[in-house]
Amino acid sequence: MTVAERRDEGRLIYVVWEITLRCDLACDHCGSRAGKARRDELSTAEALDLIDQLAEMGAREVTLIGGEAYLRDDWTVLARAFRDKGIACMMTTGGRGLTPERAREAREAGLQNVSVSLDGTAPTHDLQRGLKGAHSAALGAIRNLREAGVPVSANTQVNRLTMHELDDVYATLVREGCHAWQTQLTVAMGRAADHPEWLLQPYDVLEVIPKLAELTVRGRADGVRMWPANNIGYFGPHEATLRGSVKRASHAGGCGAGKHSLGIESDGTIKGCPSLPTGALPPRRVRAHRGNQTGSLT
Repeated sequence: MTVAERRDEGRLIYVVWEITLRCDLACDHCGSRAGKARRDELSTAEALDLIDQLAEMGAREVTLIGGEAYLRDDWTVLARAFRDKGIACMMTTGGRGLTPERAREAREAGLQNVSVSLDGTAPTHDLQRGLKGAHSAALGAIRNLREAGVPVSANTQVNRLTMHELDDVYATLVREGCHAWQTQLTVAMGRAADHPEWLLQPYDVLEVIPKLAELTVRGRADGVRMWPANNIGYFGPHEATLRGSVKRASHAGGCGAGKHSLGIESDGTIKGCPSLPTGALPPRRVRAHRGNQTGSLT
């Protein structure tokens, strides 16, 4: 069965799971205001039960995020559980504490890709991350992962700070051996809402989208797969170029939130998409007990 046929069936394909809100950075564009762990994060047993449920639902791919996923003590246990179920498992990281040891643990757990955040040149990256040296740490994380044999990609927040540095970021990730690059427009959620001066204005998009399309073409020549995130586009003159590097389609196929994708927070809150604000809808949690039974997604 093709991916398109699976999407038509409305089956779950992709999950983004914040396994902890704990973070070793306090980024000023963080949509979840990460820092401390949530009060009641899922236990290992609850998390493993959730993995069983996701497998039963036919999930094909999961990305572990935070906070900072590696700060959860059992992060490699969860990654390995996904791989044992035949589910592709990736991770996104700011990279501050992704040491050579953690990189080796990621490889041993079977992680198939780690995406490291690179948000502009060093001064711009460090400004947004709130820590001098954060950019250097991210580059160190990329090198540690490559040395450990873990495929590495990069992701970048596109905003008024980074929009004129995209060429520099691209050159860096090519030099560091990243095989893919996800770009996403910074949106007014979490701490980013405290910095309206960072957010793109509508007229900025007229400059940003053609630049991303240009970099997509360069990426094909350099072996870097461009991956526009869910708020890049849609249906403008560069749509086919931007989406053509993604195997699923050459244009946006509409929002899959709650249909083909799920977002899960570390306390078990279920959302159609991690980009949706938690308070907008009544909470649906995995830990919704039915008698003595463990709560379920269904």
